[in-house]
Amino acid sequence: MDLSRYVDDLQHRLAIAADAAGDDARQLAERLTAPLDAAVRLILLDALSAAAGEISAELAPGSVDVRLRGGEPEFVVAAPAAVVEPAAATSAAPAPVGLPTDVDVDGGGTTRTTLRLPDHLKSQVEVSAARDGISVNAWLVRVVAAALEQPTVRPAQQARPEPGGATRLTGWVR
Repeated sequence: MDLSRYVDDLQHRLAIAADAAGDDARQLAERLTAPLDAAVRLILLDALSAAAGEISAELAPGSVDVRLRGGEPEFVVAAPAAVVEPAAATSAAPAPVGLPTDVDVDGGGTTRTTLRLPDHLKSQVEVSAARDGISVNAWLVRVVAAALEQPTVRPAQQARPEPGGATRLTGWVR
């Protein structure tokens, strides 16, 4: 995307406005337009980046990025992967052992949450979801639901090996 058109248009409009104020203002505008070139380009890039962020939020899990190539911005669109319907997925591939299959992924009352994962974990999640034949979202919902169904064990309550091979357990029992 060539920003020169927009920068030139702004310079032209500034010159027209300065012409109305007389020769001194026109000369001042001419002296100011060259140094403003870089600042205007930076502001335009910032606006493009903000727009790409808003579009990405609406396009999730796809995204739109702005990259500079040769000093000019270009848009890179990453389309979302094909989403497999959870109902079809549960009949086609069984859920991994220990994960609930009756979680209502697309039911009412959902909330969008941004989750930041390290790249290596994201890759493993995508592989696991593909292996199970479901979307990444459906896979994450199942895993979170399974984790919440398990009793909570604090690190201090976990079994610790004792010297000599004995195992000592700490915690409360009902």
